[in-house]
Amino acid sequence: MGGVTDSGLAPLPAADRTDVAARLRDALLAASFTADGLLELLGAPAYAALARSETVPALRATRGDTPLETLVRLFLLQQPAPHARVADVLPVPECLETGWLTRAGSDEVTATVDVRPYGGPGGEDWFIVSDLGCAVGGAGGIGSHEEGVVLGVGGASTTLAGITVRTPVGAALDLGAGSGIQALHAVQHATRVTATDLNPRALHITALTLALSGAPAADLREGSLFTPVRDDETYDLIVSNPPFVISPGARLTYRDGGMGGDDLCRSLVQQAGERLNEGGFAQFLANWQHVAGEDWQDRVGSWVPRGCDAWIVQREVQDITQYAELWLRDAGDHRGDPAEYQARYDAWLDEFEARKVRAVGFGWITLRRTGAEVPSVTVEEWPHPVEQPLGDAVRAHFARVDYLREHDDAALLEGHFRLASEVVQEQVGLPGAEDPEHVVLRQHRGMRRATKVDTVGAGFAGVCDGSLSAGRILDAIAQLVGEDPVLLRDRTPAQIRLLVEQGFLEPAG
Repeated sequence: MGGVTDSGLAPLPAADRTDVAARLRDALLAASFTADGLLELLGAPAYAALARSETVPALRATRGDTPLETLVRLFLLQQPAPHARVADVLPVPECLETGWLTRAGSDEVTATVDVRPYGGPGGEDWFIVSDLGCAVGGAGGIGSHEEGVVLGVGGASTTLAGITVRTPVGAALDLGAGSGIQALHAVQHATRVTATDLNPRALHITALTLALSGAPAADLREGSLFTPVRDDETYDLIVSNPPFVISPGARLTYRDGGMGGDDLCRSLVQQAGERLNEGGFAQFLANWQHVAGEDWQDRVGSWVPRGCDAWIVQREVQDITQYAELWLRDAGDHRGDPAEYQARYDAWLDEFEARKVRAVGFGWITLRRTGAEVPSVTVEEWPHPVEQPLGDAVRAHFARVDYLREHDDAALLEGHFRLASEVVQEQVGLPGAEDPEHVVLRQHRGMRRATKVDTVGAGFAGVCDGSLSAGRILDAIAQLVGEDPVLLRDRTPAQIRLLVEQGFLEPAG
């Protein structure tokens, strides 16, 4: 069994008893303790309330004594359950021996960890383990955490899992494993997975998540980020949902990086390049500072290591007061002494003012190791809704980068293109007008981009089906609109290049 940590946290289940984890998994599945089973039992309103850390609807929905109701109350709602009732569902003696359960009074048992069903991308039934009260949307909610606790799966975790490129690879690295969700995804398509974390408790819980999900084990190493990785080790995929919060000090390991400002995210990105194999991807979530007198795009773009293409997307920006309040509430500071809350709030603002920080951005950073002489670095803001998972869209972005890098304007005109699927054309103008004011191409998948195009661009995109070269299409358009075909060929490749870069047009073949 796991021992008590230095911080005094409760013991964890034994991570090396995979036989018991397998039996526990079988019992959970037999009772339909799955994402679909929960939705069917609780109903949509109670299921959604649980994600908001509101447990009353779920408690009301589990007042019966079916096996699934018992498991929900035990593992999700952290309620004691009668020993006899649990014994009808789980191998109680083995669960007590290995620490998944503990006795509560003379005739009840209670769970030692939160176990949350999680549906894999292929419909797999997985389970994410975390400390009690620390699952996002769990019985205890988020706030007032002790140092060293391990949180469950939140929006950031699922965002990173969704944007990660999922192709078969030889070696993958998860930096800051936490409860193990990124490693769980990676072991499905990587021959070898290494996971690191500064918190040994997180590595223990990652092992539990993998075992309970019926997944292969990972190589778990204690240490901060790349520190446990040997100099000669390189990877095809690196992922990290790091402790990116920009805060005064390193109060909470799961979120505070302990470096000044956004230095942790910067150093993580800069060090990743030398750890990637040719063609390999490194994908991170990050925060970055918006500093007075400095362009944020230049700031983050300067982090990209040599020899790497990059695609950096800013998804959200908060001013420094919003940012400080968000993370003070995350720690539960707003529930404590008002004077202490004010002092901590002041400390955050003092730190930002000293660094001339006006706002903080949040987003995704993807690197790809390339042998190109001139790497491509795209830094953009896209706060609009997207369609997850985006892993295929990320991979396609870099494939288009390669195509455009290898084709000058003359080669582009010789190329054949087709309009990407799920792209529609919208004409915008006043009712009854003979001609639209402008034409918009809009994606209904992936990044869901929209872009204005002129008459030539709209006509070009509308007839791209792969059968004619771009040059021949432009010649036909020139004849229709009475324009010099040579001039049209000269000025249109830039627009074609943009439509390809943003995924509206795809090279045919």
